[in-house]
Amino acid sequence: MGNETATATAAANKADTGLARALAWIGSGPKRLLIGGRWVEAASGKTFEVINPSTEELLCHVAEANSADIDAAVAAARHAFDNSSWVGMSPHARTRALLRIADQIDRHADELAAIETLDNGMPLWFSTAVATTAADIFRYYGGWCTKILGSTIPSDASGFVYTLREPLGVCGQIIPWNVPILMASIKLANALCCGNTLILKPAELACLTSLRLAELIQETDLPPGVINMLPGFGATAGAALALHPDVDKIAFTGSTAIGKQIVQASTSNLKKVTLELGGKSPNVIFADADLDKAVQAAVKTFCGNSGQVCSAGTRLFVHESVHDEVSERVTRLAATYTVGDPLAPDTKLGPLISAKQRDRVLSYIEAGQAGGASLQLGGSQWSGRGYFVAPAVFDGVTNGMRIAQEEIFGPVLSIIPFRDEDDAVFKGNDTTYGLSAAVWTRDVARAHKVARALKAGRVWINTYGEADPAMPFGGYKQSGWGREFGQESIDAYTQVKAVMLRM
Repeated sequence: MGNETATATAAANKADTGLARALAWIGSGPKRLLIGGRWVEAASGKTFEVINPSTEELLCHVAEANSADIDAAVAAARHAFDNSSWVGMSPHARTRALLRIADQIDRHADELAAIETLDNGMPLWFSTAVATTAADIFRYYGGWCTKILGSTIPSDASGFVYTLREPLGVCGQIIPWNVPILMASIKLANALCCGNTLILKPAELACLTSLRLAELIQETDLPPGVINMLPGFGATAGAALALHPDVDKIAFTGSTAIGKQIVQASTSNLKKVTLELGGKSPNVIFADADLDKAVQAAVKTFCGNSGQVCSAGTRLFVHESVHDEVSERVTRLAATYTVGDPLAPDTKLGPLISAKQRDRVLSYIEAGQAGGASLQLGGSQWSGRGYFVAPAVFDGVTNGMRIAQEEIFGPVLSIIPFRDEDDAVFKGNDTTYGLSAAVWTRDVARAHKVARALKAGRVWINTYGEADPAMPFGGYKQSGWGREFGQESIDAYTQVKAVMLRM
């Protein structure tokens, strides 16, 4: 018990130190744009407010990038790419650079976690885990730098044919507000390991960890212009980046509606596009499943990050023979999930990102009731400050209801019964999305059969939400184009050149 107490005390002291450093950094003054290795004001001089979603209080002001700033950042990234300061570097040196970034994240993990919690509202225990994962992502992609290979192609004796896999060039990257440091790390590390230069636009609702991460990366002496960081609004900075004729690729994570706009904008110069978009993921529980584990995972996935996760299992399909039992157990467990101060160690759900998102989620709860679903838990307006919504569980849901078809992006679960394997697959696939899915069963043959039949880019069996940078992530249908993580993500940031030599 003494060792456990000492460990808990040390962890609490680290968290307190990280919070103090985070508050000092946030309070040090307005945050600026990173362009060409320098921190500068926006060309317009405009700033926007960053609000703490758990208190509704002002955290700080951030420079608001617009098209003029995008032009300057693209020019800086193009210069850095063309002068080969990064792409011409030895891949071993690039590996060392990414590992230095990972070490920087580790050294500042508690500070980054606290900034994330203050800015985004996620519980501190969750943001701490995310910061650790961010470092692991840079280490994973650091290992790829020396393994981006071409090939030789058989030819006649007088010829030599080979391929080179080369970086795309200048990459524009647009990330959402739900897990900012994770989203930024995925985009940055992937592009960097392949030798690209980049402009990253974090979401205006939660941009502070991206800015602090960029500061830490600059301390590792990356060549100027390789990374440019421009917070701003989608309609101005984001649109300018997607339309820019000198950007070679756009990587976007966010809503399906905005993803379609990105695709339209990309036709300006036929730039490459990868999209990680929305989801309405089926989580399928068969009667022979380990119900203890399945119920725990079902609640954890729809409540995680207050439901603001694109791959959350928000449609819980339960075999009709165990439907009532699972519904009751899920509802009872979700009721124990503490909603409140994200800095408190026992908090399970922090606030949603904004008043607009809170009201949107509450409107879906009202729509579910109006549509005939049975609200088992939640639904009441939160009293006091902060954009909080308690977990909401609906039973009596049919797959055609709005709450079962539209991405809510909040802690709202729809429980839907099914008859057999075919019914589960049909209902699971009856959506415009195809990001993730899960199957719970002790029958190995059934598990693999259903996993194959579900139209989703990532399928878990007897687990939910586990991830590894080596495991590709992306969607079928309107959940996106391309993949992040794994070999496929390297392909997404490179292009193949074929060379023929006559001797």
